[in-house]
Amino acid sequence: MALLSVLEFPDPRLRTRAKPVEEFDSALKQLVANMLETMYTAPGIGLAATQVNVHKQLIVMDVGGETREPQVYINPEILSRDGVEVSEEGCLSVPNVFEEVERAARVRVRARDADGQSFERDLEGLAAVCLQHEMDHLAGKLFVDYLSVLKRERIRRKLEKERRDRASGAPRPATRAAARVI
Repeated sequence: MALLSVLEFPDPRLRTRAKPVEEFDSALKQLVANMLETMYTAPGIGLAATQVNVHKQLIVMDVGGETREPQVYINPEILSRDGVEVSEEGCLSVPNVFEEVERAARVRVRARDADGQSFERDLEGLAAVCLQHEMDHLAGKLFVDYLSVLKRERIRRKLEKERRDRASGAPRPATRAAARVI
């Protein structure tokens, strides 16, 4: 397995719309394994292929907490949404930024696994939020797009300053609770 580089906002490649996966082969399974390793190492609870500059409709996530429960969603589509949940989200592509976002509290999703087998699943709470967050990535959207232009611009400036500081050797700020970094 290999760690993949995660793109960071405002990188324009994060705005690329992902294409459906058509081949379910060993290369896809290797990409899934690499994405899971990258997500766990970051640490995060979800990762879309777009975030690692692979523009395929592929999501890995694990909201299991201490017990690992990796999930793979390929070519996902939300069949239904219900309820409203406002929760604080973070993102591996927008490091050290946490903001409240409103999403559906429950979703029904249809997707394929790494072998190409179709399945449907009902998700709620953190799992539903995580899936919706990652599906936004596949559409070229980031959670900061739900914020005001002013907030989004402030976040962009903050991240650019942190990148400049890192390039000059300054330490990276500590991240908050990994369980919320999607």
